[in-house]
Amino acid sequence: MSSWRRPRSTVAVLAAACVGLGLAVLPASAGPAAPAGPKLAQQLTKAVTLDAMNRHLVAFQRLSDRNGGNRAPGTPGHRASADYVTGKLTDAGFTVTAQDFPVRYSAPLAERFVVGGTAVTMHMALYTPNTPVGGITGRLAVPPDDPTHGCDAADYASASYTGTVVLVRRGGCTFAVKQQAAAAAGAIATIIYNTADTWLRASLVSEADARIPTGGVSRSIGEGLLAKVGQQATVELRTLTEMRTSRTIIAQTKTGRANNVVMAGAHLDSVVEGAGVGTNGTGAAALLETALKLGPSPKVNNAVRFVFWGAWEFGIVSAPYYLEHLTFEQQLDIALYLNMDGIAAPNAGYFVYDGDTGPYGSTQIEGAFADYLAAVGTQTERIPLPAMRSDHLPFLTAGIPSGGVFTGNQDVKTAAQATKWGGTAGIPFDACYHEACDNLGNVDRAVLDRNADALAWVTASYAMSTEGVNGVPARSARAAKRAPMTRSADVSNTATR
Repeated sequence: MSSWRRPRSTVAVLAAACVGLGLAVLPASAGPAAPAGPKLAQQLTKAVTLDAMNRHLVAFQRLSDRNGGNRAPGTPGHRASADYVTGKLTDAGFTVTAQDFPVRYSAPLAERFVVGGTAVTMHMALYTPNTPVGGITGRLAVPPDDPTHGCDAADYASASYTGTVVLVRRGGCTFAVKQQAAAAAGAIATIIYNTADTWLRASLVSEADARIPTGGVSRSIGEGLLAKVGQQATVELRTLTEMRTSRTIIAQTKTGRANNVVMAGAHLDSVVEGAGVGTNGTGAAALLETALKLGPSPKVNNAVRFVFWGAWEFGIVSAPYYLEHLTFEQQLDIALYLNMDGIAAPNAGYFVYDGDTGPYGSTQIEGAFADYLAAVGTQTERIPLPAMRSDHLPFLTAGIPSGGVFTGNQDVKTAAQATKWGGTAGIPFDACYHEACDNLGNVDRAVLDRNADALAWVTASYAMSTEGVNGVPARSARAAKRAPMTRSADVSNTATR
């Protein structure tokens, strides 16, 4: 991840535009304070409070505890979370709609990996094929070490891997390609070990891409297993898999242009292992409180649409389903998309989605978030839009400008990042990412407060004008441009009379 380098000062552009439009603008400050911008952005940022967001997090935790310990899509915990959000928005005066969609529910029945008689901690890959009850057994084997490590047929050309359990290092290609190459070489299972000393839950993309049972282990476990190559290894991976129904919750302001919508979203689901308070209760709480404080009928130029996605954890399902069920004209009504996913990791970094890797307008969104955070004293780094796997991805495919903030997951914080942001170097940004310990204790509330302020600021700013993203100015600017033309027409008509 490269350091943030501002292509332009988006906040400065917004401020200049607001002066020209006659909108109230905040004064600049030498110290950490809100940047110049529309009055609505100032008001909304102040209105979205940490206490209110924390109350939503407590609700998500309790709804999880009361419903089997998670909020996974297609479960009572998620339905209760969707009902909670719907109730809050309805009580605030929003007209709320729900979109039901099918989702492939998956929960582990067995995750067992034994090498040389010793049990090893392993996480199954998403979409992994099942083993028989009791598992499958073969010799532990490792392809020759090279940068791609198990990505190509050539990696398996020097020996026979038929009937083996192949251990490969992460990197060089996708997880799906790694297990496909191992399967083509005759392996019966694949174990991928991480390049960081954190757990690894790989994704094989889809059932169609999956060939053999696949699991993941941490770097230290994987490197320790290198000394056991040639020993017998047993892998048992079995899942409960069935089609279920999940739900996306949608609410839009009744004011503002409905053909130039500012859209903001966060996923409301968790993994089956836990409550998902950090990922993504924090994003959902910030989004919900922003909607409640903005209200259903704010004085805005562009409508604002808030969406609580129903299934991210099972492979980013609800966001593409939503877009697929919009016509091209309805997609054109969306001016931009703002994504909130994991915004308060306990060992947090401050990342903004790199707009240079997205559709036109994404760079300006990146600048809006980064400039706000810089104005309040926070340096940011960029993360490529395609590499940040979240609900914005289908919007990129549709050509819709996108952006957001993120605080990191199981990747390890560097010494330079710890110097810049505080926290601890050499450990993950979020050691409980997708684990049972992702609960109310797994949130940095100061970070949540700051990133929620960024969301409120950027949302309100674009609700007034998206001119920097798609050329659509505020209503008052359009009126100001029409006025000289009207006067010219009057003069012309007078001259001809």
